[in-house]
Amino acid sequence: MSTDNRFRQGIPPAAGYDLIGDIHGCAHTLERLLTLMGYECQDNVWQHPERKVIFLGDIVDRGPRIREAVQIAFNMVQNGHAAMVMGNHEHNAITYCTRAPEGFGEDYLRSHSVRHNRLIKETLEQFEDYPEEWEMYLDWFRQLPLYLEHDQFRVIHACWQKDLIAELQARTGDVYLTDELLLESVQRDSFGFILMEQLTRGSHLRLPDGIQIHSGDGFTRRTFRTHFWAKDPITYGDVIFQPDNLPGALEDRLLTDKERKYLHYYDRNEKPLFIGHYWCEGVPALVTPNIACLDYSAVKYGKLVCYRFSGEQQLDANNFVWVSVDRDES
Repeated sequence: MSTDNRFRQGIPPAAGYDLIGDIHGCAHTLERLLTLMGYECQDNVWQHPERKVIFLGDIVDRGPRIREAVQIAFNMVQNGHAAMVMGNHEHNAITYCTRAPEGFGEDYLRSHSVRHNRLIKETLEQFEDYPEEWEMYLDWFRQLPLYLEHDQFRVIHACWQKDLIAELQARTGDVYLTDELLLESVQRDSFGFILMEQLTRGSHLRLPDGIQIHSGDGFTRRTFRTHFWAKDPITYGDVIFQPDNLPGALEDRLLTDKERKYLHYYDRNEKPLFIGHYWCEGVPALVTPNIACLDYSAVKYGKLVCYRFSGEQQLDANNFVWVSVDRDES
């Protein structure tokens, strides 16, 4: 599982940063967005004379042009025109394709179950004729940072959980998954598992017994995603953050003390934070004055969204830029 660290990259210096949400294989839409913002493709690398891109993860899976999307992001990062954090779909790809050690109980770190096969199906199909290229990208994914912190802002795929980030720093002194943590990340209740669940998938609360959500993506869920910017939440409705509605009158259900212990809070005095992951819909808007979610369901024919950051400490909704995803040219 070890890598030679050749792909590790920090945040490149720039006059400003363009933070782009979950792409999921919508390569043509990404090119349209970059063009709209004044980027040009030179020698197969998209670039801007003054600004750099930060990708929020989840470039792979689901979409029609996954290989092309990965190529764009990889070329930009490796040539100093972008940075990227790991999303849960990059983590899924790594563990799905990494053979487990002897005695692990599975052939691969992530089981090849019907559900897991379905999630990565399009990615593997589109790289089927390019196995060496896919292995190179998997190596790159393994070396993606779990979060990025700039003097002026922070970036993470799903949830900024400061206690876990502090423990990661104490254990590794770095922002990457070690081989040990990668193995832990598929072992429930370990630090590595909790770390990746929180940082790349966000926090969840379990639904009451006997209640489940039939999600729009075809899965049945017994938990719901929660957000981390309600200071003193009282009900489920205060913290739910996903496109699927809670059934019945559950939004009015009171949170228990035990449930509150699972929730996190990102204070409004903290640095601006950029996240993806959450399948937002409608017109891009700030969730708080210092948090912007940039996942607006591009692969579901929503919007591919960018926030153009130029040093402001209170975010401005006028700095969102987006393109709607065309069903024929995503």
